[in-house]
Amino acid sequence: MKLDTWLDAAKEIVVGAGALIQELAKTGPLVRHKGPVDLVTDADIKADEYIVSRLRSRFPDHEVLAEESGGTRESDFLWAIDPIDGTTNYAHGFPVYAVSIGLFIEGVPAVGVVYEPNLRELFAAAKGSGATLNDRAIHVSAVDSLEQSLLATGFPYTLRDDPGKIMTDFINVSLAAQGVRRAGAASIDLCAVACGRFDGFWEVGLKPWDTAAAGLIVEEAGGRLSRYGGAAFDHFAPEMVASNGIIHQDLLDILQKRD
Repeated sequence: MKLDTWLDAAKEIVVGAGALIQELAKTGPLVRHKGPVDLVTDADIKADEYIVSRLRSRFPDHEVLAEESGGTRESDFLWAIDPIDGTTNYAHGFPVYAVSIGLFIEGVPAVGVVYEPNLRELFAAAKGSGATLNDRAIHVSAVDSLEQSLLATGFPYTLRDDPGKIMTDFINVSLAAQGVRRAGAASIDLCAVACGRFDGFWEVGLKPWDTAAAGLIVEEAGGRLSRYGGAAFDHFAPEMVASNGIIHQDLLDILQKRD
């Protein structure tokens, strides 16, 4: 089966899930806590069920790894899904959230789609075929100075347990860059890097359903991914740096500081 077939299916499903959560938002979500600041809503659960059922119906030999319903990674074909990336935003009515679906083939991201239903922006990529926003090609920025860069980051749900290094990084990068934004949805931040709105991004505490789709979109748009130390990025490891590639080492240099 060609990548285009999987990509087209993912696009259709992610837009359908986006319509579902928008409809549920009209009546206000039912919220429960998974942790002190970690929320889940009825819309997360229903969108998760919507996406998983459609993927399993179309691709019964594939596995699914979902934020809300779990799953296994023991498959050559693994879909990683986040039914609502930015659940806290969604629960508060702050319109910055997305639906994310990515496909790993033998552990390598091959297809990725991220849909931001408030702006009706559909980001997509297939390995080796470039990245698009609403079917138009996108590319990372050409900004070559950290001082002139607009960056994005996020805080993990465990921030209260150990804020030291996270907050130090936030301060140090903020002082070196033109600006830093923290909107609360990693997939949207990464897609903003892919289309040149942001020049870089960093975060710890991420999961594969946060990065599988959007990370591929960044790479296919000409960007670079790595871990904080510069090693190759691993979607099943918790730390990520993404950039236009030009400012990448300067951002790494700040994140590698230990004071």
